[in-house]
Amino acid sequence: MASHSFDRSLKLVLVHEGGYSNHPKDPGGSTQNGVTQATYDDYRKKSGKPAQDVRKIDYTEIYQLYKRNYWDRIQGDDLPAGVDYAVFDWAVNSGPKRAIIGLQRVVGVADDGKLGPITLAAVRGMDQAAIVNRLNDDRLTFFRQLSTWPTFGKGWSNRVAGVRKEALAMIRVPVVPPVVIAPLPAPSLQPMAPNAGRPPVPPSGPLQAELQGAGTGFVSWFKRTFGGKAV
Repeated sequence: MASHSFDRSLKLVLVHEGGYSNHPKDPGGSTQNGVTQATYDDYRKKSGKPAQDVRKIDYTEIYQLYKRNYWDRIQGDDLPAGVDYAVFDWAVNSGPKRAIIGLQRVVGVADDGKLGPITLAAVRGMDQAAIVNRLNDDRLTFFRQLSTWPTFGKGWSNRVAGVRKEALAMIRVPVVPPVVIAPLPAPSLQPMAPNAGRPPVPPSGPLQAELQGAGTGFVSWFKRTFGGKAV
């Protein structure tokens, strides 16, 4: 599955959700990188932090908030590559429940807004490209029914077209998880033998005499053979 595609999906979402906005016709109000002030206040409260202006949100908070509030709630780790991003982007735009209902209607299961094993099985049993195309068609239809379509329709249309393109690309070339190479085990340090590392002790006694005699015999033979001359 596509647990490793969250980072890529988040980068794509932030292309559409970047910057600050506070449009008078946007019910979300003050919004930074797609995070409304109300959502940020709730996140800070649950994290045991004091409230602050959403414009001060940092990337670590953005990452954690999107992962917790959207990706995990649509079970992005359990969805196939491409489908996960398409559902994730819709969840960010319209809420996780709306995105899950949209997915359930596409795959033909009860649209209760709760993504469970029945929905996941139906997703796996259907062509992934067909899911992405139908999902984005239905998403655009949903947007056209909103009263704010005249104001935001053009931007939403461009966003849906971009999501469709990227999601289909993710199906054709899924994100490959990084190869993790396990570290080599540390060498075992065995205790040295009592005499390890010491120079050898010269032989003594009969063995020493025998070796010395062999050397003397060789020198005598050499002199007799070559007359003591160097060769």
